Amino acid sequence: MLSARQAVRRAGIRRGLASRAYTHEVPSEYSSRTPPYAKLIQNLDSVRKILGNQQKLTLAEKILYSHLCNPEESLANANGSVSNIRGLEYLKLNPDRVAMQDASAQMALLQFMTCGMASTAVPASIHCDHLIVGKDGADKDLTKSIATNKEVFDFLQSCGEKYGIQFWGPGSGIIHQIVLENFSVPGLMMLGTDSHTPNAGGLGAIAIGVGGADAVDALTGTPWELKAPKILGVKLTGKLNGWSSPKDVITHLAGLLTVRGGTGYIVEYFGEGVETLSCTGMATICNMGAEIGATTSTFPYQEAHKRYLIQTNRAPIAEAVENVNKEFGFLKADEGAEYDQVIEINLSQLEPSVNGPFTPDLSTPISKLGKTAEEQGWPLNVSAGLIGSCTNSSYQDMSRAVSIIKQAEEAGLKPKIPFFVTPGSEQIRATIERDGLIDTFENNGAIVLANACGPCIGQWDRTDVDKKSTETNAIFTSFNRNFRARNDGNRNTMNFLTSPDMVTAMIYSGDMNFNPITDSIVKEDGSLFKFQPPVGDELPSSGFIKGREEFYPESNPQPKPEVEVNVSSESDRLQLLEPFQPWNGEELSTNVLLKVEGKCTTDHISAAGTWLKYKGHLENISYNTLIGAVNKETGEVNKAYDLNGDQYGIPELMMKWKEEQRPWVVVAEHNYGEGSAREHAALSPRFLGGSVILVKSFARIHETNLKKQGILPLTFADEADYDKILSGDLLTTKNLAEMIANYGNDGTITVQVTKKDGSTFDIITKHTMSKDQIEFFKAGSAINYIGNLKKQQS
Repeated sequence: MLSARQAVRRAGIRRGLASRAYTHEVPSEYSSRTPPYAKLIQNLDSVRKILGNQQKLTLAEKILYSHLCNPEESLANANGSVSNIRGLEYLKLNPDRVAMQDASAQMALLQFMTCGMASTAVPASIHCDHLIVGKDGADKDLTKSIATNKEVFDFLQSCGEKYGIQFWGPGSGIIHQIVLENFSVPGLMMLGTDSHTPNAGGLGAIAIGVGGADAVDALTGTPWELKAPKILGVKLTGKLNGWSSPKDVITHLAGLLTVRGGTGYIVEYFGEGVETLSCTGMATICNMGAEIGATTSTFPYQEAHKRYLIQTNRAPIAEAVENVNKEFGFLKADEGAEYDQVIEINLSQLEPSVNGPFTPDLSTPISKLGKTAEEQGWPLNVSAGLIGSCTNSSYQDMSRAVSIIKQAEEAGLKPKIPFFVTPGSEQIRATIERDGLIDTFENNGAIVLANACGPCIGQWDRTDVDKKSTETNAIFTSFNRNFRARNDGNRNTMNFLTSPDMVTAMIYSGDMNFNPITDSIVKEDGSLFKFQPPVGDELPSSGFIKGREEFYPESNPQPKPEVEVNVSSESDRLQLLEPFQPWNGEELSTNVLLKVEGKCTTDHISAAGTWLKYKGHLENISYNTLIGAVNKETGEVNKAYDLNGDQYGIPELMMKWKEEQRPWVVVAEHNYGEGSAREHAALSPRFLGGSVILVKSFARIHETNLKKQGILPLTFADEADYDKILSGDLLTTKNLAEMIANYGNDGTITVQVTKKDGSTFDIITKHTMSKDQIEFFKAGSAINYIGNLKKQQS
């Protein structure tokens, strides 16, 4: 048997004496799915020389810094310590891959088309998962959704053929599950046009959710910019037992940190408890890291990763990964690496929790849920249970749910509420069908939906509760996000996030007071039944099967320049983009169109649900801009007032002011833009004439999206200034032009506030514009800037 060193050399990594130079090879059919380890290790050597060989790096920093396009430039101010970089300096990075879901891919590709390139610079994939409505079951729903969205799917497929992008059609599965099964690899750096892209961190990748304009950076080979994140270490000890599951790790952590606690951080898990988790369990944890605002999350290489790679037909990659890690320690933190903050979670003591309603960080232990529900006035009856989604659709999740159902079946129990199951991919669906799990679900009343996002993203055609109902109702889901009206369009539906185990047990009770760990259910004959803790298989004992071949794309598509990508000028679904106007070189003078109260997520700014059909048509989707926002001054939803006091819907007033050539600003509170990587939440305000967004704090992705579209994002230096500003006030920057001319300043912009009576005062605001982002602003958008560069190069 070869030693680890011999195996690495056989794989093509060779060590020199004076300077180390590495090459790396896997069979050709795996090359596009394998990170360039030789290049990454060589790049990391350069990083260590710049920082000094005594500097200890976390796993996240190893992966990030090995993807720097110019280590000397990005680390120029490190002065031998990463602490001088974290949270302060911008990194310019070369990601390995891009993944796009169908709703966001439309705008990403429309932007990419303006750059005039014949193919993408890195491997990329398109996944049709967001536009499929869940209602009657997989076959009926898929047929109907394909017919409804044919124009969009044809557009995406033609883009894939023209530019050599792998196209996963409707029914193939959810983007994050497919990425985990096919593309995620330890050490990979990937961008994805969806906020739950960090799911891939469960397999040791650095995978970051971005807007479409950021994806275009990678697709065009333009260095992608990220402020060097701080590193939050989460030490896991002990071992999950009984009813506790990986979902409870992240729902518990969300309760500790809140939806803003991870902003600016990468969450890196470590400790002996990590070794006890499955690969898909780690993915669940990383997936919901988006709910604490983290840049991404990741895990060090484990035996569970090797098992998963082999089971998903990537044994050669698994061998290379293991050997690279043994030889160079590339896929784990350096011993003694320091974290900015450390949180310890004892898995052995972890109690299942239920998070919600309306926010994913309101965490309640299951033992206290009933009492809390009574105290808060939440509905005591649960109206539906839903499991699956990108967060919890693994074989392990499904087999644990089935173990609960079989217990109930043997006891003669039937579900008391509607139950829906969403497989994450065709591979998962086919495998659980072969192993009898789907039969168990359906024989016990479950509706098995298509391999797609469905109810999780708001594509749920719910029939038992009217969307306009004013009565509150509670649902239990294994999803990741639970903002108002997100799942069924009803603002009064309370979504409680928990593990598939808890959801499945709850369908037999329907009572918020029911705790399956301690409580029994009274059967029809008066006897008592108590569930035993669920059990499940980490991976299928007979291996995965692919399922239906029609759901699998060509493995290594090549560009076909002759393919025509047609967009009809008459379409209400797709619209070619017109470039935004560049900055005119003058100070910005803007009227406050709206002052927003409280939580304002991307769901509030650019609603999903029925609006998803307009993702490729900027004008049409802009009619939903901020329709979920609460007016601070009146308490009304989707109401704003013109300077003369006339009332309008928010987007209608934006359109009026655009026609009047009156630039506007929205003022808001904390974590503005929390939630999905929904760049329409930046594109639409820009399209409608917005020039500034001024808030107490931003969510990371949204702030970046605003910069990419040429909007100036500002935060209050003194949060009390929020209270001094009202709608109709005129806000004028005083040193913006100077800051732009100097490509930066001390990070502040002075703004003069002119009240309706003519009185004025100044406030200090903060910006985080880098040199490249200033170029985006000057050009009118990042796409304008990139397009200009590509034209110059050609």
